[in-house]
Amino acid sequence: MIPPLIVLLFPDGTLPPRWRMVCRAYLAVCALIIALLLGGGAWKISGTRIVVQGNGQLVSNSFPPGVLGLVLVVAFLAVPVFWVLFVARQVLSWRRATGERRAQLKWLMMGSAASVIGLAGGFAFQSGTVNTIFLVVGIFSLPVCISFAILKYHLYDIDRLISRTVSYTLVTGILAAVYAGLVLMATEVFRFHSTVAVAASTLAVAALFSPLRRRVQHVIDRRFNRARYHADRTVAAFAARLKDEVDLDSIRDDLADAVHQALEPAHISVWVSRRT
Repeated sequence: MIPPLIVLLFPDGTLPPRWRMVCRAYLAVCALIIALLLGGGAWKISGTRIVVQGNGQLVSNSFPPGVLGLVLVVAFLAVPVFWVLFVARQVLSWRRATGERRAQLKWLMMGSAASVIGLAGGFAFQSGTVNTIFLVVGIFSLPVCISFAILKYHLYDIDRLISRTVSYTLVTGILAAVYAGLVLMATEVFRFHSTVAVAASTLAVAALFSPLRRRVQHVIDRRFNRARYHADRTVAAFAARLKDEVDLDSIRDDLADAVHQALEPAHISVWVSRRT
């Protein structure tokens, strides 16, 4: 149930208002199915009749079986309808898209097509190596293509996400090692009381957190988040030039150039008040 949502939200995670309603309706249907399936054990649907089984015995059900069976059948039939709508939305989006967004959607379509072909081949060949190959292609092609698109076009601010994950993981590991080392040194070498050692080590780790995080983040950004690194360098260079600049027009042009390099906006406007 999750892959169709990924298809719908690709590549920027935003939806027009009417499609938000469709997405909420899909989530409601999925929640209904899960709630009914978990409501009383394993359900076997035969037409519109539901037989509740648990340990080989019938389990009591608070819902009338006929009504419950009809609700489940309708819900299950609604799910593929939503899937078709999600695919249709992306096809229409691809037809209207241009440039980089169109290329991003091509990766999605390529992965979706390979996934459908692979799953269809897996059902066609019920056993053997061919069946395994088709199933592997069907299962992994869509996430692999989406991953390539995310990394290639830096979608969902992936550079920042990777940078923050790596930096906080390193900082946590370093501080944990420092904390353990300080506690052991204080208790085993200097023979401090364990409570005093723990308190002193905690204060030392707390004091180290901010400078260590900034240093590690700077090093990680140089490798994983080049856009942030270059933006910081551009702002620092502009601040250094600003100290010696006295011409207002030059400052304005330099500011516009720094903002363009750091943020790459579609449009820049600088308003200067010339009060005398």
